Amino acid sequence: MAIKKQSVIRIEQIGFQWEMENPFLFCAHHEDDYPAGNKNQGIDPNQLRGREVGNDFVVKDGYRMYHGQEVPGFPVHPHRGFETVTIVTKGYVDHFDSLGAYGRYGQGDVQWMTAGKGCQHAEMFPLVHENEPNPLELFQIWLNLPKKDKFVNAAFKMLWHEDIPVVEERSQNGKKTAVTVVAGSWRGQAAVTPAPDSWAVDPSHQVGIFLIYMEAGSTVSIPATSPTSNRNLYFFKGDAIRMDGQKVGGSNRIKLASDQDITIDNGDSASELLLLQAEPIDEPVVKYGPFVMNTMQEIQDAFSDYRRTHFGGWPFEQEIPVNARNAKRFAHYANGGEETRKD
Repeated sequence: MAIKKQSVIRIEQIGFQWEMENPFLFCAHHEDDYPAGNKNQGIDPNQLRGREVGNDFVVKDGYRMYHGQEVPGFPVHPHRGFETVTIVTKGYVDHFDSLGAYGRYGQGDVQWMTAGKGCQHAEMFPLVHENEPNPLELFQIWLNLPKKDKFVNAAFKMLWHEDIPVVEERSQNGKKTAVTVVAGSWRGQAAVTPAPDSWAVDPSHQVGIFLIYMEAGSTVSIPATSPTSNRNLYFFKGDAIRMDGQKVGGSNRIKLASDQDITIDNGDSASELLLLQAEPIDEPVVKYGPFVMNTMQEIQDAFSDYRRTHFGGWPFEQEIPVNARNAKRFAHYANGGEETRKD
């Protein structure tokens, strides 16, 4: 008699930064209840007393400032050797980079940025509303690049929320599950094509990034993928789900078998989950600060190159730049092209 393989391999608690598995490197879940903004789209410095401004990762009054001084966020900093996938479900991000590109995105948009051989960028969280709160929620995922692509030209692509597929399913009891397809394919619905040099471009790499919203009492089945893929489900919001006969509470990472369909039965409240899956990149990984390479010598070379070239310099007047308060969602690319979307 065949023994049924367990679909749930391991369960671990998650916090602000989540444990990743190859080819994913890092994920941070930013959720901050920012107040109304001041004239600079930031927070009045008098309200920031008692914080370690410039390096503030402690939740106080419902939010963190990160490395921002007045506007929260991450002022100019370098990257090399990997990609960032930034999913913004609430609020806005202002992007500026050393290639001369800039823009504003949010409210469901995704930015897919390939750092490649190196670039600097700033990611600020403008508080655009002066008379009401400015809630922010985003996920930043780092996806590795193979050695052959670590020195491709830096670039980014916007995946505007109007174009990102959302697949809705109904359980037998009528309860709904909605799956946002950021990368990969779900029930035959393919995601928007990512940046051109991404590990996710080749379908054989089985890269899947899915945000899953489940109504209370709903059920959904995760379809099987390649048996050699790594698959992890991050249960970041909700009380309880049941999988493979196990009850799992919120704020947990669930390492899953990849070669079988897996059913999730949701509990008595709505749940939100992030599913990451992909074929691993079978190469050494050396991470140090903002760089991800294959050897420590390559990390040292990255620091040396950055000190020498600043990866093209910084073409903007401010190291903590933001767009105009009334700016719509837009992207101005290094080649001069521009896209604008309505809010």
